[in-house]
Amino acid sequence: MNTLTSLRTLNWQCRPTWRRASVNTLWCLLGCSIGDFGTIAFFQFTGIAWPVLAIMTLAVINGLLTSIALETFILTRQMVIGAAFKTAIGMSFISMIAMEVAMNLTDFFLTGGAKLVWWGIPLMLLAGFLTPLPYNYWRLKALGKACH
Repeated sequence: MNTLTSLRTLNWQCRPTWRRASVNTLWCLLGCSIGDFGTIAFFQFTGIAWPVLAIMTLAVINGLLTSIALETFILTRQMVIGAAFKTAIGMSFISMIAMEVAMNLTDFFLTGGAKLVWWGIPLMLLAGFLTPLPYNYWRLKALGKACH
């Protein structure tokens, strides 16, 4: 079955799969937001003048790295560290990158730059959660692939 066919014929109403996809996405969001928000906060608080695109690019990279580190740590409860790292690296970068881009675009559209504001953070997190969630559901339901 090709990907397009599986999208059309997939049961999109399976609550246990939505729950599992949501938990997996939340763990990824936690890891991504640590690196992402930490990077933006660093530049915001130090006043180092970098272009917005450079800050956001670094925030995406750091978000990916902290997500992989957190996933590796979580997976070490189930497997040895080498296998945990390979599993974390092998997880869907499509999902992680989509999450990071959604968070940073939301930040940019809300604040006009790379700035953390108290009212913008929940919206950034919401965008970061909702953007990859259907993809993570599809990976679980159609491919049987999960990170945990």
